[in-house]
Amino acid sequence: MKTRNELPECPVATTVQLVGSKWKLLIIRNLLESPCRFNELRKNLDGISQKVLTDSLRSMEEDGIVTRTVFPEVPPRVEYALSDLGESMRPIIKAMELFGLEYKSQLEEEASHEV
Repeated sequence: MKTRNELPECPVATTVQLVGSKWKLLIIRNLLESPCRFNELRKNLDGISQKVLTDSLRSMEEDGIVTRTVFPEVPPRVEYALSDLGESMRPIIKAMELFGLEYKSQLEEEASHEV
């Protein structure tokens, strides 16, 4: 986890630094539904590379947003889930979902008036 001195003074900038990338937000969205294995996440995130997914998960784990559980099986099974901190982002992701739906609705309404 980062120290307080490593984070921006502005709380919004802090949040953006932690989860501001497109992929991190979509990873959180998927993990809000249920814990996932690496390949499940990759399959459900169209266009993400293995490297970007690996780097994003590692960064989010270091920041305390994601937990990584290794099950003692052969072959080993690894599962990613949101920590309590990551789970606390649920209202933010929900607000983004509602905004996106409203925005799309407005665009459709404007398009129907142009016809």
